[in-house]
Parts: sequence; C-alpha cells; structure tokens
Amino acid sequence: MAKTKTRKGGGEPPKPEEIFIEPFDEALSRRYLAYALSTITARALPDVRDGLKPVHRRILYAMRQMRLNPKGSFKKSAKVVGEVMGNYHPHGDQAIYDAMVRLVQDFSVRAPLIDGQGNFGNIDGDNAAAMRYTESRLTEAAALLLDGIDEDAVDFRDTYDGEGKEPVVLPAAFPNMLANGANGIAVGMATSIPPHNPAELIDACLHLIKTPNARTETLLGFVKGPDFPTGGVLIEPYEAMIEAYATGRGGFRVRARWTSEDLGRGRYQIVVTEIPFQVQKSKLIERIAELIQTKKLPAVADVRDESAEDIRLIIEPRAGTIDPAALMETLFRQTELESRFPLNLNVLDATGSPRVMGLREALVAYNDHRKDVLVRRTKYRLGKIAERLEILEGLLVAYLNLDEVIRIIRYEDDPKAELIRKFKLSEAQAEAILNMRLRNLRKLEEMEIKGEHADLKKEQKELQALLKSDDAQWKQIADELREVRKVFDPKSEVGRRRTSVEDAPAAEEINLDQLIEKEPVTVILSEKGWIRTMKGHVDNKADIKYKEGDDEAFIIPAMTTDKLMLFGTDGKFYTLDVNNLPGGRGHGEPIRLMVDLGNDQTTTAAFLYRGERKFLVASTTGHGFLVREEDCLSSTRKGKQILNVSSGAEACVCRPAEGDMVASVGDNKKFLVFPLAELPEMSRGKGIAIQKFQSGGLADAKVFAKKEGLTWVDRSGRLQTIDDWKSFTGKRAQSGKIAPKGFPSNKKFGAWS
Repeated sequence: MAKTKTRKGGGEPPKPEEIFIEPFDEALSRRYLAYALSTITARALPDVRDGLKPVHRRILYAMRQMRLNPKGSFKKSAKVVGEVMGNYHPHGDQAIYDAMVRLVQDFSVRAPLIDGQGNFGNIDGDNAAAMRYTESRLTEAAALLLDGIDEDAVDFRDTYDGEGKEPVVLPAAFPNMLANGANGIAVGMATSIPPHNPAELIDACLHLIKTPNARTETLLGFVKGPDFPTGGVLIEPYEAMIEAYATGRGGFRVRARWTSEDLGRGRYQIVVTEIPFQVQKSKLIERIAELIQTKKLPAVADVRDESAEDIRLIIEPRAGTIDPAALMETLFRQTELESRFPLNLNVLDATGSPRVMGLREALVAYNDHRKDVLVRRTKYRLGKIAERLEILEGLLVAYLNLDEVIRIIRYEDDPKAELIRKFKLSEAQAEAILNMRLRNLRKLEEMEIKGEHADLKKEQKELQALLKSDDAQWKQIADELREVRKVFDPKSEVGRRRTSVEDAPAAEEINLDQLIEKEPVTVILSEKGWIRTMKGHVDNKADIKYKEGDDEAFIIPAMTTDKLMLFGTDGKFYTLDVNNLPGGRGHGEPIRLMVDLGNDQTTTAAFLYRGERKFLVASTTGHGFLVREEDCLSSTRKGKQILNVSSGAEACVCRPAEGDMVASVGDNKKFLVFPLAELPEMSRGKGIAIQKFQSGGLADAKVFAKKEGLTWVDRSGRLQTIDDWKSFTGKRAQSGKIAPKGFPSNKKFGAWS
C-alpha cells in the first residue's frame, strides 16, 4: 500500500480547490496594501474626534472598566497592562506600557490623561521604571473624554477575540487631539500635531458654533498657537502660522526661555528655565559642552545643570562684556535651545479615512462629533425615561386599585397574567407590581411616584424639543463646552498658557573682540612658509631670527583681534585669526598646518583684513580684475577660490585698488599704464587681459592715483617716483613700452600698497 505524502511539519497536503494561482507581484502588492492600511488606521494616526490612537483608547477604557477613577485608588500599572493586553490590545506588553507612560508625563502631553505614582521618566530622557513598580489611575481630563460612554454616546465593536466590546471612539468632552497633540509614522504617511491650550481650543469651538464660516485668521485670535507642556517661546511669524493652520502643514520655531542674572563686578550668568518641547535636557547639555570643548562656542566658558523639580540650566559667558542677547542668538543657531516642531495634521476623519485637515476643519469635525454624541445621549435618555414612565404608570394603576391588586396576588394562580388582563398592563408593568415591597404601599410613596412621573414627563418634553431643534442642540453643546472650560480655566495652574508668543528678535552677532584681550603683536611669515607672532610691534627687523636658509617674506604689525588674509599662488584667499597664530619662542609652525595650501604653492600677499577695500588680483598670464575685500573672506581652511589660474600659471598680484590708474610690468620688462575704470569688478573668475606678452608673463601690477604719481622701491629700499609715467599710458591689453631707466631688475614695484 502506497504511503500518503505529508507536508513538512505534519498535516495533510492542501486540496486542489484550496490552492490559488496568482502573479507574485499582485499577491505581494495586495498583502502590503492591507498591512499599510492596518498601520495607518489602527496604529499610527489619531482620530480627529477624540484625538486618540487605538492603544490609548483601549488603555483609558480598560482603566474605566477597572474603576480606576480620578478620586479612587491606584492600581499597579502591570495589572492595567495585563487587562488591556488580555481583553483589547493583542500586542506586546511593553508597547502598551510605553503608550501608557506617555499619557502620564506632564512634559509630553498638555493635559495628562493618567495619574501616575512612581518613576514615569523625566525630561532628561531617563526611562520609566518597570510596570511592576508603578501605579496609575485616570485623571479628570480622562474622565471628561469618557463621560457618557455608558449612555450609547458612541459605537462599540467586537474585541479582537470576539468575547467583548470596545468603543470605536470616545465621547471626548474637550478637543483632545489638538490639546495633547500626536506623533506617528505609518506606511507612506505620518502625522505631527503639537499640543495646544485646551481653553483656547474651546473658545475657538464656541466661536465656530456661533459663526460656522469663520476664517482661520479669526480662529487664530482664540488659538494663539501651540502651547507646549515644557513652555518656551514661540517665534514663528504670524503669516506663516496662518498658512500652516489653513493647510494643516507647516512648522513652529520654539526657543528656550532664559533670563540674565547679575553676579556683580561686571559679571553675569544666563539661566535657562524652559527648553523646547521634546528636547532632552541631558543631551542638550552634552551638546553645549561638546561645542565648548571643540571651541565652536568661543563666547561660552561653561555650562552646568542646577535643575531640581524645575529646570535651571546655567550658561557662563567667557567675558562680562558680551551682550547676553547676542550670546543666546549664537546658542540658538548651534544647539537645540531653538528647535522647529513640524505640523502635519494628518488624521482619521469620522469615516476612518486618513486626510490632512486645517485647524478650522479639525475643530468643525470635533463639534460635529459632540453634536452626534448629544443626539445619541438624548435618545438614550428618552428611552430610559419611556421605560421608567411605563413602570410608574403601572404602579399608579396599582395604587388606584390596591385592594383588587392584593386580591389577585393572594388568590389567583397566575397573578401576573391576571394583572395584565384585568388592568391592561404590559408585562414590564405587571412584573414591577409583583416585585413591589409592602413598605412601598404607603401613601407617601404614591405621592413620590406621581411627582417623579410629572418630572419625567417634563424632561421628556424638553428632550423631544431638543431633538427637533438644531439651534437648541448647538446651544446645549456650547453650554457643555463652557462647563468643561472651567476645568481648564486659563487663570489656574492647569489651564494657564505656558508657551508665550513673541516676534523673532533681530539676529545679533557677537563681536569676538570682546572675547580676546587686545594686544599688539607682529606677524612674521618666512619665505619657506613658517608663521609666528612676536609680542609688541618689532621695530628692528634684525632682531627677528629665521631658520638657516630661510628669510623674511612678510612682517606685519597687528593686534590680537585682527584677521590675517593670505593670497596664494593658487588664486585662493585664506583667513586666519591672529589670536590663533603660534607665538612665543622658536620659528613658529608651517602655514600648511593651518590652511590647505599645496606644497607647490606659496604666498603671494599677506595683509590684515580691514573691510570696505577693493583689490587688484592678477595671474602671470596677464589676466586680472577687481574684487571686494569682504568677498575674499574664507571660513574654512580650504580657502576661497577668487582668481581662476590656468595650468602652468600662478597668481602673482594682489594689491589695494586705491587710485584711478593701473601700472603693470611683464617679465620682458615692458611697462603699461591705463585707467582703472577699464578693469571690471568681479567676485570670482579668470578676469580680462591687463597686458599682452609675446614671451614671459606678468611680473607685477599696482594701482596709483594720478595726483600722487607712480612710485616704486629700489634696491636700497628707497621710494622712487616716475616723472614721465604718462608716456607709458595706453589701452588695456596692449604690450606696453620698455620700463623706465632705474626700474628694479626683479620687475617688482616693491612695498605692498
């Protein structure tokens, strides 16, 4: 007998009718789409009506079922997590506990929904204690979200195992979605909603009830912007906020709140008391300390944490002369003391579809939800009233025919059926009469029943009128919102606005001169590229010693607060702080350790940055142009390419353009003078021809004024003047004439000027 083949792991092979043939890409696409939709609707995006994701909603509902009310006792968080996981949320216990912890943290949510005992983490980024060590219960805010859930206010659905029911959405007596915000990343979409002030949101909802077509600009008169639990200062421009709230996409710049404390004797310290939302204090301090250590915050001397229950972050300036506002501007640019919180109002609407809403649309959706809750609760109450009236009317029949009722109960075999037949009662009425105690037969009880009947009739009439009138419904919703607003009274600690809204101050720059002691020094750069400084301004150059075989290239009197500009033969400008140059004894350090100057390149010019000047730059090919001094500043050691130099050529000229004429001389000793106006001003490029050469190239060039005449420095270091320089005048790019008699044989004009 042949054996039946079984699948690996046991079990019978699938029957032919159970096997489906389909393309792999279609099967994968369909399954991935199902996964994506599940992630979007059941995990990542909050519902616009109650602002909760399923896990948060299940936690709150489970805690209510456990009777963990705001004024009740606390229970172990592990017990809550077990209840949620066992009955409603079939996922990992740690995922549930993490969601629960966030609802406790008053630095994560604007209105905490869970009241916790124990370590639930802190703003430094420390994790919460294990769930077996912490306890929890609901807060008043959570009670408001759950209010009316037992009155058929919302729909329920089966739990994952089909053994219970869970709410699809909570009644939400206040706009929790915008009040507490939300963050989530789904498949192909995400959401980011900052927290807001609940009282301001309720005011905006009330205005929308009164004026349904209110514009976003009008609503921003009530909702001033995000109100972060950690406070801070909101500096986003008003126009940008309008656009963000109108479209549902944008962002908000938030800065730390700080003050300056005077320490006396010209010293002060900065105290940061509030930091931006979701910034971990410990990492912020580490970042500032790192920037101080790497000298990227030269204005800051030290940072330390003196926080207890409140935040107190101390920042010490390097000098008391530094402007505090300018110092903080530097910190805002380089650290998370200023951060940007994105706005992406991507939520699930009332039909469960994800879409991006603006502020007005989100608040309208919330108001519509409250109206739906009101109608459902009203109908539920009417049903209960009708049931009670039916019972009361049956009891009144019994009181009017008390002797007959007693007889029927005592002597009839089936008193219930006889009561129904005799007095035309319903089954419920007959049951109520039979269940009535003897003590309730007194006269006073009859009067109470008649009074209750009258009151219920009156309430029934009012509720029926409420269902028929749309205006009455909105009035009732407005009254309920005003009552809830009292819980979040802006004058109370719970409801006060924590994030202030201010205009962004104009950016201020720190004058680094304030950080450096201003002293005279002499900058010395040798021919072989060794650089150093000597204290004071050296008058006798013979006192300066060089390495054997090396000699003077540039000697520049300077101050420690100056910037040194170098122009290399590669056409790049390099910028160095004089204060950072090597000093003391010795021959200094190679310039190539400070800037990326090639081994085959040298320094053509060295001078101190003064600003507001122009320079004539040119290469040995005879091409050049004018450039502004501020355009030559470099912020990196790689330098800034200004003059593009051809292969085989070098940058050879960099002189101040102070005058109205240009004199140039070539290696062939040809001399040319032409007006400065013929040269263009550029920020970078090869330039245009200054002088043409049949052989050799450009040796030197300078700018001079007609009134002062053209000068050069001879071999003896004396200043010589050319009387007949006009005879060498021509057009730019001409070849020129042989240089005048006595012109230096090295074809250089000499002193840098």
